[in-house]
Amino acid sequence: MTTSSNRRCGKLLALSIACALGLPLAAQAQTTTSAGESQQQLEQRVDQLEQEVAELKGMIQAQKAASAQPAAAPAASAQNVAAAPAATQAAPTFTSAPGISVALHGFIDATAFSQSKSFTYGNGQNAEYPAAGGANGSLSGVDVRNTRFWLDFSGAKFAGDWVGGGRIEMDFFGGNNGTGAYSQQQPIPRLRQAYMDFSNPETGSTVQVGQQWDLMFPLDNLAPSLAHIAFPLGYGTGVVGWRFPGVIWMQELNHGSSGPIWRLDLGAFEGSWNGPDGAVNNTNYLTAGNVGFRPQIEARLHVQDKNWLAYAVAHYSQVDLRGVGNTAAAPIQSQVKSVGYEVGGSWKPGPWVFRASAYSGRGLGEIFGDLSQFGDIKDTGGYVQAGYNFTPNWSANAFYGMSKPNTSDVIRWMGNGATGLLENRQTAVNVDYASGAYELGVEWLYGKLDSTTNGNNRIMTEGNQVSVSALYHF
Repeated sequence: MTTSSNRRCGKLLALSIACALGLPLAAQAQTTTSAGESQQQLEQRVDQLEQEVAELKGMIQAQKAASAQPAAAPAASAQNVAAAPAATQAAPTFTSAPGISVALHGFIDATAFSQSKSFTYGNGQNAEYPAAGGANGSLSGVDVRNTRFWLDFSGAKFAGDWVGGGRIEMDFFGGNNGTGAYSQQQPIPRLRQAYMDFSNPETGSTVQVGQQWDLMFPLDNLAPSLAHIAFPLGYGTGVVGWRFPGVIWMQELNHGSSGPIWRLDLGAFEGSWNGPDGAVNNTNYLTAGNVGFRPQIEARLHVQDKNWLAYAVAHYSQVDLRGVGNTAAAPIQSQVKSVGYEVGGSWKPGPWVFRASAYSGRGLGEIFGDLSQFGDIKDTGGYVQAGYNFTPNWSANAFYGMSKPNTSDVIRWMGNGATGLLENRQTAVNVDYASGAYELGVEWLYGKLDSTTNGNNRIMTEGNQVSVSALYHF
């Protein structure tokens, strides 16, 4: 080391010693001159630390609640993301209040399609089965209405070991902005789900309140499709269920134990029906399903392990076709009991994926049964699906679904809620490619519908749809 360097080091050492000796004196002087100001700063810092501790406690409770939620089936495609179980909590992305975590997620989905017929529920991404007796005539287009976003809230403190959260979910199947030349490119947002939940990670209990899927809808057992997400494959023709305001209680029966998780779900939902005083009353709670306090009651037993799940569901409701105040003339009969039973499950051995579900009941039009016909109509239906994952990126799926309302019941109720639809069979095959946040898919959909216009004739209508879809998760 040179002499100049030694001198510089000596000066720095002397300066450091001087500063060290001077600090206590400076601190004492500062304390003497501004004691009140320091006390105020200290109190502010304590308040800030208390707020940060509360936020940390809320996040810890949210993580405990999320880990205790009923497990969802492993995602295999965009359909699983689209229909993820309501109890599944997404990773927090921002906060709205101390202790509250908010996650924004969704997907953008675009489908180019070509059809040989017009389809029921709509064309493009909400096509399910051909319109009865429809004339031949191809149509094509590009549909983006599957695009969806949702907010998940978690971490709110409720009472004791209970923590809260919720979900708001929307897509763009709310109709079009008018009927003019440019309305098709302006779809309207639609509220899908809006509910709050209360979870207890110590007992494995969850309560959800608000608009959500009823228990007959196979939320974690839908067939994969990039073109049919909001209206999944088989919807109304093998798949039943709908979203209603209501309350669901979910209880893990063997909470904390190893092996398969058994869960009992009980739900009560708002009533629903078509009429009796015309569709206008469906917008103001005056349908037969809303007469008196007669909710739809459902129960579901659900069991799930690492690569399989199974469930059994029961549904019951009663509707009064005379309307509010018995002011409407009852068609056929004054009351209808809606009763339904469903069993289903999935199994994933290696690269294979198998799904199936079957239901039977009467008066199921309120939950998309009976081919969306209303009346005391018996219906039987279900679906099967087989898929194979060739690689982590490539997969293929084949689907078959059917719904067969009782012919004599349909004819009896024609003009009073039934439109003459007797049976539909739906077949679909798709191939998907997934990479990171993106998915690409090609799909062929075929529907074969039997119907009648007068009870005596029989009309068979067939329709095809070929589609190419692209999806981006965020």
